Amino acid sequence: MIGQLLLAFISTFAFAILFSAPRSQYFACGLCGCFTWGMYLLFQKFGNSVVIAALFATFFVTVLARILSIIKKAPVTIYLVTGILPLVPGAGIYYTSYHLIMNHGRMAASMGLETFKMAGAIALGIIFGSAIPMKWIQKCRKCS
Repeated sequence: MIGQLLLAFISTFAFAILFSAPRSQYFACGLCGCFTWGMYLLFQKFGNSVVIAALFATFFVTVLARILSIIKKAPVTIYLVTGILPLVPGAGIYYTSYHLIMNHGRMAASMGLETFKMAGAIALGIIFGSAIPMKWIQKCRKCS
């Protein structure tokens, strides 16, 4: 698990560089990705499906991104886009396309549905995390 968290940090840190995030934000972006993957693994460990785990992990990283944007005075998208990177279902999209090309209709439909549910969970997590009133989020500025 520690190795997975370290790799999530490194990959998100590297993506922050490719994303052209400000240099001073690289470490925080890496922590967002590490946090996201940690939450995802934690929710999966308690018996939740990958979709439910992705929903909750995305919700919590959205809240974290909003808090970091206030504390560090940077746009929330820097932390949010880099933070959800470990959850993006790239392999699912690849395998769906692969099975479509190989004419495996049922397998393509199954993979496509799972990928769509994962993407929907990420979108819902962002929506729910963004729906928290700013007054509650701004209280974190007083804590720091």
